[in-house]
Amino acid sequence: MIVYRILCSVIFMLLLFSGIGCAAPATGISKIGYAIQIGAFAEVKNAERLTAKLQEKGIEAFYFKKENGLYAVRFGDFSRRDDARTAAKKLVSDRIITSYFIAPPQKTVKESLPPPKNSLEPVVTTVKADNMGYIAARTAERFVGIPYRWGGNTVVDGMDCSGFTRAVYNLCGVNIPRTSLEQFKIGQNINKDELIDGDLVFFGNSESQITHVGIYVGDNRFVHAPKRGDDIKISPINGNGFAKRFIGAKRYF
Repeated sequence: MIVYRILCSVIFMLLLFSGIGCAAPATGISKIGYAIQIGAFAEVKNAERLTAKLQEKGIEAFYFKKENGLYAVRFGDFSRRDDARTAAKKLVSDRIITSYFIAPPQKTVKESLPPPKNSLEPVVTTVKADNMGYIAARTAERFVGIPYRWGGNTVVDGMDCSGFTRAVYNLCGVNIPRTSLEQFKIGQNINKDELIDGDLVFFGNSESQITHVGIYVGDNRFVHAPKRGDDIKISPINGNGFAKRFIGAKRYF
């Protein structure tokens, strides 16, 4: 009887603690490891050209604008720095790239804030990695004005918008699914009046027909890639026909 009671207690404690405390990552979401970054291009077309070249080789690369105004190309998700370096050296030997930088997993981001009164110097603060919404929104805003072409002419229409959101989250150290429909199927459901920085907002005809996605950046605005070849821009959720097509929002952290 004593053994039976002990067994029951053990089983009860296992069931109790299996449901709290150590939640597993949401399905379809993972952290980005080491990545390969190339270039400091003054012209976005040069970054776009290199991205297209890598994608022709089956490499899921994307380009982005850095804080200093130059453009770079990034790809890869390696668990070890040595693995990333080995892959980069192979591309160098194949004469696909000439130089590279190994980007470590995302931990913190330094953000420049407006200078206080009576000061000409901006205030630089460190944003904690767990505030991923803020980081994602500010990263998305850096893409505004870029004529983003995810995959050039090698992908079907409608991939640019989800490719953009995927690229932003990649830079923030988070790997999300490729298509807007796949992105909509995961994450926490968020009501429109609960939106915060970094949430993904989805548009379409129904939950099974998602046609567009963007990143919420506050004040009822979102950053998105409207259509192939068009510049990435900020639009109001309640304007330009988006209000009628709004399907829902998701939060991944």
